Amino acid sequence: MQPPPLLEALPFAGLLLSIALFPMVAPRFWHRRLGAIAAFWSLLFLFPLAAHDGLHAALTECWSALLTEYLPFVSVLLALYATTGGMLIRGGPGGTPASNTAWLAVGTLLAGVIGTTGASMVLIRPLLRANAHRAQKIHIVIALILLIGNAGGALSPLGDPPLYLGFLQGVPFFWPLRHLALPLLVFAAPVLAGFYLLDRRSARAAPPPEPRGRLRLRGRWHLLLIALINLTVLGQAIWHPGTVRLFGAAIDGERLAASLLFLALAGLASAITPLAVREANLFEWAPLVEIAKLFPAIFITITPVLALLATQTQTPLSATANFWGSGLASAFLDNAPTYLIFFRQAGGEGLPSDDALRAISAGAVLFGGLTYIGNAPNMMIRTIAAQRGIRMPRFFGYTGLAALALAPALGLVWVVFFR
Repeated sequence: MQPPPLLEALPFAGLLLSIALFPMVAPRFWHRRLGAIAAFWSLLFLFPLAAHDGLHAALTECWSALLTEYLPFVSVLLALYATTGGMLIRGGPGGTPASNTAWLAVGTLLAGVIGTTGASMVLIRPLLRANAHRAQKIHIVIALILLIGNAGGALSPLGDPPLYLGFLQGVPFFWPLRHLALPLLVFAAPVLAGFYLLDRRSARAAPPPEPRGRLRLRGRWHLLLIALINLTVLGQAIWHPGTVRLFGAAIDGERLAASLLFLALAGLASAITPLAVREANLFEWAPLVEIAKLFPAIFITITPVLALLATQTQTPLSATANFWGSGLASAFLDNAPTYLIFFRQAGGEGLPSDDALRAISAGAVLFGGLTYIGNAPNMMIRTIAAQRGIRMPRFFGYTGLAALALAPALGLVWVVFFR
């Protein structure tokens, strides 16, 4: 089979450029017309394919991408988002440098269990409430994006979308924990240390925090739902009932069953969450709706790109090239499709070597906080901070500050593991 023409990859490139540019140059248009933009690039891919292979073949290829890639991806995100949105933390230690650093460290580990989006949703509001007495809180939000919203996702397939996509491609569930725990430690240690020193300086100009009472958690039943989500993901590596065909496309039975269970758990979480908890969390569906609109187009238009990579004989990239290449591309585009492209380039139809996969995975996860568009939680965290009256920097201002914070940690990870 001949590889598809390079022109067939242009809709995917156009979609990624839209993701990168529209939020900067036309943010209102982007948020209002995101679905239409995604549909435009999908149709631009579909029409030439239909003209060449026929409408039925084109629709079957799109349906296969939605069924086998998009449904498992979005269903687990929905389950985690709905579940963590029903958890409310009150009280706990006040906003001191030591307690803020501890919050960030715990949140970084928590992100590997409930995902970067879930952990960010659970922890940003209590962290901001604990620091309500502070005039300067921008550095707290930036550190939360870098650590909880991104780096903490390195420890499991539930942590970050790229690693979940890797799991769906056959990477073992505990592979990230075994191979990325040390890079995460080397990354997080200087970021936390730098944050503590900066926060201690900031605290000197602020009044002392008010007493906040004991730490309380509402929504304990949601912890059971999170455990069921984890068991369902893990079960996909154990139970293999065979393939199921739906409307002409085949999907592994375990993926279909898991997706349906994730949807059911999301519905259950929404049903048992009191309205008061959602209001206290300022919970909104908008961030997830944006992902739900955007990613069908990503999974559809990326098909010829992956096919081209799979059919081309390419010189394997070095660990340095995989780390910096996947990282910088993830930061300015989107880490999920970027991860898939480097994954296929390194492994072809199989799995990449552990060394290549480690560099690709670390880059896709650790660089995500470099820009607001590097990972799904980043813009959500920024929006919540703005709702609390924090004047967050604009795109390039944030990128400059994030680069200053990340450069020493990323350089250290590179020297230790990927040089």
